[in-house]
Amino acid sequence: MAQSALPDRVTFPSLDGHTQLVGYVYVPRPDPGRPTAAKAAPAVVMMHGRAGAYSSRANGKYDATTISQRHRMWGELWVAQGYVAILVDGFGPRGYPHGFPRYSYGQRPAELDEVIVRPQDAYGAIKYLRTRTDVIADRIGLQGWSNGGSATLSSMAEVAADEPGAAMRGPKTGFSAALAFYPACGLKGRFDDGYLPYAPVRVLQGDADEEVSPRRCARLVEMSRAHGGDIEITLYPGATHDFDDPGRRQSVEANRAAKADAVPRAQAFFARQLQGR
Repeated sequence: MAQSALPDRVTFPSLDGHTQLVGYVYVPRPDPGRPTAAKAAPAVVMMHGRAGAYSSRANGKYDATTISQRHRMWGELWVAQGYVAILVDGFGPRGYPHGFPRYSYGQRPAELDEVIVRPQDAYGAIKYLRTRTDVIADRIGLQGWSNGGSATLSSMAEVAADEPGAAMRGPKTGFSAALAFYPACGLKGRFDDGYLPYAPVRVLQGDADEEVSPRRCARLVEMSRAHGGDIEITLYPGATHDFDDPGRRQSVEANRAAKADAVPRAQAFFARQLQGR
């Protein structure tokens, strides 16, 4: 099938109750020479990291033409595998489309909190996807990178029934599975007493990550598994933060090896969890 050059831009509300989010939807396109009726497909919600959804070279132009190459790569990859994929821009609508540099964590505004706020964006995306006739409502996965990986972990956690969006946190009402790429696993101490995901979660991280602690993530996973959590971590020797970015990070041999393993691993995981293969 031929694919569109650019994703469709959509808007939808976050569950935070006041933010209108922007999403970029990658959809399978039929070959113009052989048109067929569109079929409903599983979907993937993608959550960007601290640098935002757009290229560092966007130069003030924040739209479908300046989405970062990593997000383009994964959106196109999921479409090629038969999914609808949506990249959620949670920073731009809140006034920070350019994202944030390294070592800025303590200065980032509370309205971008990856443990409390950004999960509401993820669930806003799932509600939006369920309005589409081309999406299978109970086969939606979640994928996040770095800060978005932390948001992914938080989104998948079982929480008290009185928390916002708690009713959606189940494998039938929420996400069927999740992939967290190199998240920070401190999660502001919210899950220090225990982290239990309601659906399968896989963490992929380099053991030479220079931005977040792989050891902390390994401990989170180990403790969760001890309490029955369906969560696993893959640590790639010598790989750094952003190891899957198709740009200059691929000049590091360990990152190339990590990416070469992580991409098919992610595909196989969602194929099992979302497509029943």
